Amino acid sequence: MGKARKEFAGQRDGEKLLFVFRRHIIAMRKGFWLLVIPFIVASIPVFIWPTELTVYFIALGGLGIGLLLFFYHFLMWYYTVYIVTDQRIRQVTQKGFFGKDVVELGLSKIQSISYNVPGFSGEILGFGTIVIQTYVGDLIINKVEHPEEIYNKLQDAVAAAEGVEGIHEKTATP
Repeated sequence: MGKARKEFAGQRDGEKLLFVFRRHIIAMRKGFWLLVIPFIVASIPVFIWPTELTVYFIALGGLGIGLLLFFYHFLMWYYTVYIVTDQRIRQVTQKGFFGKDVVELGLSKIQSISYNVPGFSGEILGFGTIVIQTYVGDLIINKVEHPEEIYNKLQDAVAAAEGVEGIHEKTATP
């Protein structure tokens, strides 16, 4: 009998992965601007000297720089994830190409969970903020995609964890 396959790095034995979520793509808007601005600025000479071939290479260079900057921000967004298991919430934040920060929060430590949608843009684009309150502080997750759905899943996970802990506490006490 072999070991169970781990679904993420740091998964404990017997721990079940419930779901994984990340921030909304709107959280990457700085990356979009860094794609567009260098290309626009490098394209200005094309309109001034349209017959010169070298100015087109400058515009392509601006596009290349923009794509590199966009790719960096995309990687930071893509590899920043929130992993919810039957025991804890694990926030993995990508810091540069090689660094990462990991924050864990036991489901039993959660006092309350709330969410809000920031007006018209949040409602139309489908993003919001989730606040997880604990005894030691708050975990605030900004620009979450479909915050109501994530909120409901988190509430279910916390309720299930409390139910399991309650059963263990009752069986452990004579």
